[in-house]
Amino acid sequence: MLASKLPHVGTTIFSTMSALAQQYNAINLAQGFPNFEIDAVLQNCLIEAAGSNAHQYAPMPGTLELREQIVALVAKQYNRTLDPNEVLVTAGATQAIFTAIQALVHQGQEVLILDPSYDCYEAPVVLTGAQPIRIPLGLDFRPNWEQIRAAITSNTRLLITNNPHNPSGTIWAPKDFEQLESIMQDFPGLLLLSDEVYEFIAFEQTHQSIHQRTQIRNRAIIVSSFGKTFHITGWKMGYLVCAPELMKEIHKVHQFLVFSVNSVAQRALSLYLAQVDIHSLAHFYQQKRDLFRAALTKSRFELLPAQGSYFQVASYAAISDEPDTDFCIRLTKEFGVAAIPLSVFNANGEDRKLLRFCYAKTSETLQTATERLCKI
Repeated sequence: MLASKLPHVGTTIFSTMSALAQQYNAINLAQGFPNFEIDAVLQNCLIEAAGSNAHQYAPMPGTLELREQIVALVAKQYNRTLDPNEVLVTAGATQAIFTAIQALVHQGQEVLILDPSYDCYEAPVVLTGAQPIRIPLGLDFRPNWEQIRAAITSNTRLLITNNPHNPSGTIWAPKDFEQLESIMQDFPGLLLLSDEVYEFIAFEQTHQSIHQRTQIRNRAIIVSSFGKTFHITGWKMGYLVCAPELMKEIHKVHQFLVFSVNSVAQRALSLYLAQVDIHSLAHFYQQKRDLFRAALTKSRFELLPAQGSYFQVASYAAISDEPDTDFCIRLTKEFGVAAIPLSVFNANGEDRKLLRFCYAKTSETLQTATERLCKI
C-alpha cells in the first residue's frame, strides 16, 4: 500500500467551495480571486511583452530588469536599499514560501505557525521532516507573544507571520513589531518568514513591513505577490527578498523546483512597474470594502473589523448554531453565496461561527451577493 507523505491533506476548502459554488450557480465569495478586468495599462504591457523576444528561459533569479524594478519599489515604499541579488522572482507567493521552507528548515526542527493560518504553510514543513507548531492568535487575531515566546525551543528554526492577515484582514500594531524584535533578539538562531502578500491593500492603518525593521530584516524572508497586488492571480507571479546568505540556500532549491518563471510575465511586469502608481490600490479596495460592509448593515451578520487584504470576516452566531462548514455549504446551496469557514484555518478546528467573504469583486457582484445575504 502506498504510504502518503501528507496523509491528512485532501482537497483544499478553497477548491471545494468553488466547485460547490459552480455546481449550485452561487456567487463565489469564497476563493480569493478578483472577477474584474486587469488594468488596461498592464494588459498593454503584456501585449508588448508578447511581441518582444521574451520567450525563452529567464535567468534563474528573475530578469534583472524586473528585479531592479522591485528594488526601486521597496526603496520607494519602505526606504530600504536592496541589491537585485537579494530578490528572487517566484511562481507565486506559494512557491516562494515552499522554497524558503525547503531550503532553510531541516528534519527534526520546529516551525511556529500562527492560527488561523493559510494552508500552504504546514505542508512544506511536514515534507522537510520538521514539526509544525500551531499557536492560536488572540480573539482579536493579533499574536499572543507570551505564548509564542513560550513555544520556542532549541529546535525552533522558523516563525511564520502573515500581515495583513488572511483570513481576518487584521493589521499589526507597532507594539507587535516591538515584541517580535524582542523575541528575535533573545533567540538569535530563529529565522522569520514574513508573508506580506496583501501589503498594498491596507486601509485606515498603514501597513508596516519587516523591510522597515532594521534589527531583524536580515534574518527574514519577506514574501510578496504580484497576483494579489495587481489582481492577476492566474499569472502566479511573486517574489521574495532576503539576505545573501539565506538567498544562497534558497537558490539551490528554486533552481530544481521551477528553475525560472514565466519570461513574458516578467517582461510585462517590469514595464508596468515603471509606470504604475501602486498607492491607488488601497483606495480601490477600500471602496469595495465599504460598499460590501454598508450593504450588510441590515443583515443578521456581525461584521468584524477589516483593516487590510480583500477579505471580510463575519459572525453568523445570531443566525445559526450550525458548525461553520455546514453553514457555508447551506449558504451556498440555499442562498446562492459561497464563503469560507474559518475553522479550516485552525489546526484544532476551533469554530467561532465565523465566515470569510472575498469582496474583490465587481460592484454588481457585491450588490447581488449582499441582497441575498440580507434575506437570511
